[in-house]
Amino acid sequence: MQSSWRTELFSWGVLAAMFAAAAWAWGRVPDQIPVHWNAAGEVDGYGGRFMGLLLIPLVTLGMHLLFMVLPAIDPCGTNYEGFAKVYAIFRAAILTFMGAVYAATTLVALGYSVDMAKVITVSLGLLFMGLGSLLSEVRPNRFVGIRTPWTLSSTRSWTKTHRLGGWLFVASGVATLLSGVVRPRWGVFVMLGTILPSTLVLVAYSSVVWRNDPDRTASGCDAEGGQLTDRSRP
Repeated sequence: MQSSWRTELFSWGVLAAMFAAAAWAWGRVPDQIPVHWNAAGEVDGYGGRFMGLLLIPLVTLGMHLLFMVLPAIDPCGTNYEGFAKVYAIFRAAILTFMGAVYAATTLVALGYSVDMAKVITVSLGLLFMGLGSLLSEVRPNRFVGIRTPWTLSSTRSWTKTHRLGGWLFVASGVATLLSGVVRPRWGVFVMLGTILPSTLVLVAYSSVVWRNDPDRTASGCDAEGGQLTDRSRP
């Protein structure tokens, strides 16, 4: 799968900035720094410089490398060509979220006052809104999107489930974002209270659509050229 050099440059730029920030802050933070916060945004765990400054960048680097490898090991690998731009935006959005969280935690380690509950809740809301708005463009694959036994064996189920899922993810993102602005301490509960029911709805919905698809035995990977044939439309 061909990737845009601009997207790759942005992603690697985010990673480089995180590691550069870690190197700059290393000698400026105390031996023990906050590394974990509860739902109310209160510090409930401390750790050393490695955990506080390097763990998130290393995890983010690992995620980025994994995202790059997935198209090569996915049995539906050719389908990634059909949503290459969307996949690139997905990866960049997740890296941006991790970068925002890391920036906030680094500021806290340096002694600044940061409302972590608000940062995480607002960032999560924006992330869900962004991913949800693009979800309907994802083509059948084994790693990205709403993968149930029914979406993976029915092009119609995949298409309609992702269309509905996009709306539900955006709605959850908006609710999470608003809670982060108004009542940050409610953010995690709002997110879970919207995402978990949405997940159950999508699983059930994918099964219902699958049962009404006369071509449901065809694998979603069989879409020619990675392009979905939306049989849900006349």
